[in-house]
Parts: sequence; structure tokens; C-alpha cells
Amino acid sequence: MNVLITGGAGFIGTHLTRSLLKEGCSITIVDNFSQQIHGLNGALPNDIADSVELVRGDVRDQQVWRDVLPGKEVVVNLAAETGTGQSMYEVMRYEQVNLAGTAQLYEILAKSKSYDVKRIVAASSRAVYGEGAYRCENHGLVYPSSRTNKEKSAGLFDPVCPICIGACLSASTPEIAPFQPSSFYGLTKQVQEQMTLLFGKVLNIPSVALRYQNVYGPGQSLKNPYTGILAIFSNLARQGADINVFEDGMESRDFVYIDDVVNATTAAVIKGTSYSVALNVGSDERTTVLDVANMVNAFYGNRSKVQVTGAFRDGDIRHGSADLTRLSEALCYSPRWKFSEGLKQFLLWAGESEPERGAYEYSLREMRQRGLLHNESDT
Repeated sequence: MNVLITGGAGFIGTHLTRSLLKEGCSITIVDNFSQQIHGLNGALPNDIADSVELVRGDVRDQQVWRDVLPGKEVVVNLAAETGTGQSMYEVMRYEQVNLAGTAQLYEILAKSKSYDVKRIVAASSRAVYGEGAYRCENHGLVYPSSRTNKEKSAGLFDPVCPICIGACLSASTPEIAPFQPSSFYGLTKQVQEQMTLLFGKVLNIPSVALRYQNVYGPGQSLKNPYTGILAIFSNLARQGADINVFEDGMESRDFVYIDDVVNATTAAVIKGTSYSVALNVGSDERTTVLDVANMVNAFYGNRSKVQVTGAFRDGDIRHGSADLTRLSEALCYSPRWKFSEGLKQFLLWAGESEPERGAYEYSLREMRQRGLLHNESDT
């Protein structure tokens, strides 16, 4: 099987490449080696560099797509800008990479029948849900709107039932949940996903949009301060710097280990589906951010002060966890990694490199200057 992976030099892409090579696939990688993600490293890992065709290019360039599409049977579209907070001010860049880049692919496929693409797998995100699913005692499963800054400033961090305005508890979010992204990043992933599924049907190319939860593991970027609290906390903890936790620390995430993500994505490539569909990819486990901070700090010897600040950012959601029923049925997937086990593997790997210094503080200054970081007087 001839497979094209856009963004294939990135975290998920390199792990996926290893998996697909074991399946006997022929791999072409397209990547622009964005400095925000890769730093000054503009090369593939040594263990895959000689086994794939690498095209240095940008998905926004239609000619790049024309050069690499011939002969490809599967396209895995991972190329994206991924910072939730950064998307709220780098609007054009996120629109161009996440939407225009994907539009180039479909314009080419829609205008020509000469290509051999039989399947497309796209990286979507849990960010399309916004706050996602909650359960109200009176109204069952509900989908609250984004929290207001006024509510969060008053310490009211948990969403309320949109029907009775009463308390509700976070629930695992199914794929039938409405789109309610709370960041521009989430909005771009929503439209990119809809584009993928629409053209999958129109062009009769079965397509799978994988709604990844919070992916982590060895190999992820420790340099990008706009994504990945595990990378941020590990950098701070290794320096013995303060770890400041937003809100009240009880916000939670579905952290899914890279091996589980790769297993699900490999199944989507090799097995696929006969129809176009969106599927959650998660861990079936939810962990609070405060627990994460304490676990990371403890691993590195409790050298940092962990403090809950009450501050908050525009675009952040309160809780996130995925209902995996549809994924299990479609691709026979179930997660294998517990967070405590995956976290240990990640922290052992991160500890082998020098901690990144200053980048996270710079990202906070950017948000502060643009009025997207609030309530810092409580820190």
C-alpha cells in the first residue's frame, strides 16, 4: 500500500510511519519542518530516514500536492497548526494551514480522475466539541456552551446545564455531540473534518476523521509552548521552576498515549471503513491537571512549587473525555495504556534532554498582551 503522510515528520507522523513500515507500506512524507515544532532540527529520525521518501514542502502549495499524489492509495492528513491559545491571534496562519491546505487536496481530487486515492484519514480533534458532554440530573445528557469570563472570574469554573442552569457532571462525549468549538483552532478542525467527510462521500473515497484527545508520549515536541501541558510541566519541573496551574486545578483531560493513537490510526489506514465517519480516539480515562502537575513534579524529585492560580485563558475547556464505543465497533480498537504508565515513559524520555527555557513564558506574555489571559492578580 502506497501511503502519503502530511506532517509526517511530526510527533504522530513519525510514530505512525514506523507502524506502517512494519505493515509493509511504502511511505512518502511531506513536511515543512516548522521551527515552532521542530526547532532547528530539519531531519527525520535516523531509524526511518532511509526507509521513506521525504518531500520538504508545504500543504498550502498546490504544486506540492500535485507532485506527491500520483500513485498514492491512502492519504493521512496530519499537517496542522495545533495551538488552542495561539489560534486566537494567529488567525490567518491557522486558517491557511488547517483549511486552505486541505482544500488544495480536494480541489485536485475533484478536478481529476487520474489519481489512485482509495482512502483518506484525517487528524481531527476533540476541540470540535468545545465543552463536550455533561449529565444533568433532570435533563440527562446535555451539551453546555462555553463558559464566560465573568463566570470564571467569579470562580465558577464548571459548566451548567443549558436547560435548567443547574449543576451537571462531565460525561464521556460521543461523536453525535454538537460542534461547539471554543477556540479558532477547534473551528478549523471542525471545518477540516467536515470537508474531509463531505468530499469522502462526493468523491466516493471512504474517509475517517480521527478526533484525537490529548496525545502524549516520547517524541512529542518539547519546544512548542502552545501545545501539550505534559511537555510544559516537564520542562518546568526539570528546572525546579514554579508550576502554575490554571483555574482551580480540577479541570481534566483525556490523555491518550501515542502507541494507542498509532494503533487506532494504523487500523484506519490498513483496515479502514467502507463509509466516511468521524471517530473519537482516547484513553477511556480522565485526569485532572493538578494531578498531572503533582505527578510530574514528584517524578523529578519535587523540586518545583505547584500552585493553583485561579488564572484562565480564552479558548480552554473545563473537562474532556471521549466515548470510544463507535471506534471500538468500527476499528476494533481499545486503549492499552494507563496514564500512569504512559506518563512514566514520557518523563523518562524527556529527562534525557535539556529542558526548554523561556518559550512557555514567552507564550504567556503573548496571550497577556492580547488580552487572552485573565485573573492573574490571584497568582
